[in-house]
Amino acid sequence: MPSLFVIQGSDQGSRFEFDEPAVRLGRDHSNRVRLHDTEVSRQHAEVRRDEDGFVLVDLASSNGTFVNGRRVERHRLASGDQVQLGGTIMLYTGPPEAPAEDLVDAIDIATSPSPDEPSRIVHSITPEDGSRAFEPGADLPEGSWLARARGSLRVMYHTALAVSHTLDIDQLLNRIMDLVFEWVEADRGCVMLVDPASKRLEPKVRRTRGRKADRAGREAEKITISKTILDYVIQRGEGVLTSDARQDARWDAAASIVQAGIREAICVPMKGRYDVVGVIYIDTSTSPRDVVRQGGAPKFTQDHLKLLVAVAHQAALAVEDTRYYSAMVQAERLAAVGQTVAMLAHHVKNILQGIRGGSYLIEMGLSNEDPEVVRKGWKIVERNQNKISSLVMDMLTFSKEREPERAPANLNQVVGDVIELLESRAEEDGVALSWRPAADMQTFVFDAEAMHRAVLNVVSNALDAVAEAGADARVEVAVQWSRAEEALRVVVEDNGPGIPPETMRHLFSPFVSSKGARGTGLGLAVSQKILAEHGGQIRVQTAPGRGTRFTLELPAVAPATTSDTSIS
Repeated sequence: MPSLFVIQGSDQGSRFEFDEPAVRLGRDHSNRVRLHDTEVSRQHAEVRRDEDGFVLVDLASSNGTFVNGRRVERHRLASGDQVQLGGTIMLYTGPPEAPAEDLVDAIDIATSPSPDEPSRIVHSITPEDGSRAFEPGADLPEGSWLARARGSLRVMYHTALAVSHTLDIDQLLNRIMDLVFEWVEADRGCVMLVDPASKRLEPKVRRTRGRKADRAGREAEKITISKTILDYVIQRGEGVLTSDARQDARWDAAASIVQAGIREAICVPMKGRYDVVGVIYIDTSTSPRDVVRQGGAPKFTQDHLKLLVAVAHQAALAVEDTRYYSAMVQAERLAAVGQTVAMLAHHVKNILQGIRGGSYLIEMGLSNEDPEVVRKGWKIVERNQNKISSLVMDMLTFSKEREPERAPANLNQVVGDVIELLESRAEEDGVALSWRPAADMQTFVFDAEAMHRAVLNVVSNALDAVAEAGADARVEVAVQWSRAEEALRVVVEDNGPGIPPETMRHLFSPFVSSKGARGTGLGLAVSQKILAEHGGQIRVQTAPGRGTRFTLELPAVAPATTSDTSIS
């Protein structure tokens, strides 16, 4: 089914599927595709189906309709077209094409050599060996095309590697600038990207040859970039090379490039599939003495310009792919939010029903002046209030990445607080809850509040597991400190029914619970996340009918071994 996927704008991550004869796009709620973008007209454009596919028609919109960077009144859509309405950019995917030719009978994979077509492997090479062919000093036949083109091929090869090995734009641009400086004698360089929202160029990477960085990692010399060159490159989508600004008719003598005294500069557009996403700029200054010594030979040539254009194109494709990937991630997050809400809705409804029931008892007790009924109703409200609090805390802990707030604390004290909190609940459920603190426990550094939640979740699960075990139900908690292994452990053991094998596979998966309406499926996932943040782990041992043992283990870090790290 054809669709429009929003890769930039207020509705980023949304996908609009359609197969109707006419689909209207705009800001008004009556549109089939409604965009929450103030730059989009109420009735902005329409996608119409005909015999040959789908056509995008502008409906006399205020800011126009653009396809692949060009303003259009009417355009036949093809898969991969980038549609822009106001500040919203969408990627069009057309209906599936007719099945391709079946090549099963046209191509045969022979299992044994044919006597009529003998073949043998004459040479093989690994990707690592292939890359060495582009390195300086490689043994190549003199005068071969590879020897002549090795420098350019090496830059393109390593550019392709950089593009394929990262989705981090900053890391990618830094690597590309390193390659440029290895390949050409530039004194200064800069990569600038067009901000999707403001449409203004923003510096992302810079290099100054031979300059040391300051304490914050910033290079000391400020780079002045010619706005004259930037405007020319962005507006025309062309790379430029200037060897002497004062003799180049394209530049106004009063322009900034002349005033800065730059002798040679290259600026190329980072042009992707649809538009210019940024520029790569390098320049060099040559002193009068060096000009005389070198005979006026330029450092930058047209070969440099051509290769830098190719490098910038590869970088632009990577930037576009990364932004598209980010939009896909945003779409997945939105889908996950919807799934989470659906999974939690039933649980929240049960909690609200419990609060409503407790409130009814309190109201009835107050009306009848019966303190016992009021007390009973309040217990119900308090129990469900604690459920709400636990649910919110688990969701906050699980939903965001965080560094543990490490501070000196005593694990015996943390576990003791958990036991004290759950003693009344265990007594109500008829469960024998006991615990053994570690002897000679010392103070160690960890996030006490987070560990309290991790232990609380595991012990609460153990109490739930043995709730139906009868008079012999018991949960035992022990704190251990291993000097030899430099590890702290909290062992929670119950004599419940054990964990079935099919449940074990999804034990730590979020929103998967074996408690039905009584559980959210977040407790163990949160506990595992907390232990992982401490560099620890949770181990599980279980046997059907014989109970389960959870071991929460984290490194025993003494206060004396921790210090603040500073950059000098």
